[in-house]
Amino acid sequence: MQDGFGRTIDYLRVSVTDKCNLRCIYCMPPGGVEWVPHREMLTFEELLRICASAAGLGISKVKVTGGEPLVRRGLTGFIRALKRTEGIGSVTLTTNALVLGDFLEELTGAGIDAVNVSLDTLNEDVFRYITRTDGFGKVMRSVNMVREAGIPLKINCVPMRGVNEDDIVPLAEFARHERTAVRFIELMPLGPGANMEAVSEAEIFELLRRAFGELRPFDGRLGNGPASYYSAAGFAGKIGFISAVSHGFCGACNRLRLTGAGLLRPCLASDAAVDMKAVLRGGGDEGAIAGALRTAAMLKPVRHDFHQTDGYNKRHGKKNMSGIGG
Repeated sequence: MQDGFGRTIDYLRVSVTDKCNLRCIYCMPPGGVEWVPHREMLTFEELLRICASAAGLGISKVKVTGGEPLVRRGLTGFIRALKRTEGIGSVTLTTNALVLGDFLEELTGAGIDAVNVSLDTLNEDVFRYITRTDGFGKVMRSVNMVREAGIPLKINCVPMRGVNEDDIVPLAEFARHERTAVRFIELMPLGPGANMEAVSEAEIFELLRRAFGELRPFDGRLGNGPASYYSAAGFAGKIGFISAVSHGFCGACNRLRLTGAGLLRPCLASDAAVDMKAVLRGGGDEGAIAGALRTAAMLKPVRHDFHQTDGYNKRHGKKNMSGIGG
């Protein structure tokens, strides 16, 4: 399947819930957000119908996300069914890892291909500040369990000015002795993050260069997404950068995003969406589902508008990543 600019769309991010057991400062306001009622969320059966149709159009990679996907009951069964869906070659999970350790055996049995863990600090006090929650010990226990189980692991960190800059180098150490990819994700100007200051890729790169020596570009692919990767002397893993604002990768974007409430979004920054729930609950057959998927692909803009300033906060300042399917 291609979009209107000739980009091949082969990756679907599927949010199974907007709920989360953390309250990260760049994602939610202090009081949290109003959750979508359960009846308005797509059922796992509905999600599987969409994924099966997407696979028929060339989608071969699915990322299960949220909110925090592991707070939704029955998730491992959904992942098992996804793995059995013809045409789906890779099913991965993004999680904050707070309860990951409790589900790791089930996830392994379901056939999960890889796990991405959002971890912005190795300091318990900073963790409490960022997430507004205790639980650092549980997260680290889960991370270590994933490593011991041999499941491919990526660590995702969002560096924020004045918050977790001191964690950049220690987090990168995860990639020194094991085949873990540590990715530094540029703070996106969405929701509360629109009023915070990002740490630039150039600044992070220089910090890492001073700590580890030359960073050499890695030309191979790791996973499904847009990260650019580097290797360092003595490192078993890789260092990655995902910098949507300062180093846009829209020209190679290969994804659609499905929210838990059934909106199929062609771009994280775009308000355009196709209401898949209306298609499904309106009696749409597999042809209608496929047609809606194609429509969403054709709605993809040539690039996001993060670089614009006029009216930006009015368009995006009230969005939160848990609702979009970050």
